[in-house]
Amino acid sequence: MTATTVLTARALLLDMDGTLVNSDAVVERCWRRWADRHGLDADEVMRVVHGRQGYASMAVLLPDRPMEQNLADNARMLAEETADMDGVVEVPGAAAFLASLAGLPHALVTSADVALSTARMAAAGLKPPAVRITAENVGASKPDPEGFLKGAAELGVAPEDCVVLEDSGAGIAAGRAAGMRVVGVGPRAGLHRPDVLVQDLTGMRAEGTADGAVRLHIG
Repeated sequence: MTATTVLTARALLLDMDGTLVNSDAVVERCWRRWADRHGLDADEVMRVVHGRQGYASMAVLLPDRPMEQNLADNARMLAEETADMDGVVEVPGAAAFLASLAGLPHALVTSADVALSTARMAAAGLKPPAVRITAENVGASKPDPEGFLKGAAELGVAPEDCVVLEDSGAGIAAGRAAGMRVVGVGPRAGLHRPDVLVQDLTGMRAEGTADGAVRLHIG
């Protein structure tokens, strides 16, 4: 990575957990308890859950369980996570990066629902983008590309003209499946070979161009 890395796009689509907000402490607490309740190996559970909606993680981990049970369990997990903001902080550089996006086309695309995304962004001291694609807006969880495709459509931008910022394997796969370039954020992202990899958002900024594009400076 060098200070000269620049990507040009028509819009940016931003994941939340692990990308803008470090919520790992809460995710670990809640999902390790869930693993214990179901007699599963907690480390294996943690390898699955990042980036996915809860019910989709449960479907992978408990493949024989009816989906209705997963959906009900997911609702309980969302409430549990929303009530626990201990240790939720911004990813370094997130506030400054979001400030640089003011007035530029961008959206949040998260597997969290509205309540959880609102609570975590607030706990991290971050203002949510005006356009948010949350769990309520999609019928399929990442790694399905639906969320990113809906984000692009909401912004009126072709998928191939978007750049995704993601931290998880499921999210990176979703961005790729949507036909978008992917900037990976943090160590989890490095395992999944994104187009560009950064440690965090420190030093990253966006600026508009004369023709309405977004120039993303990385480094």
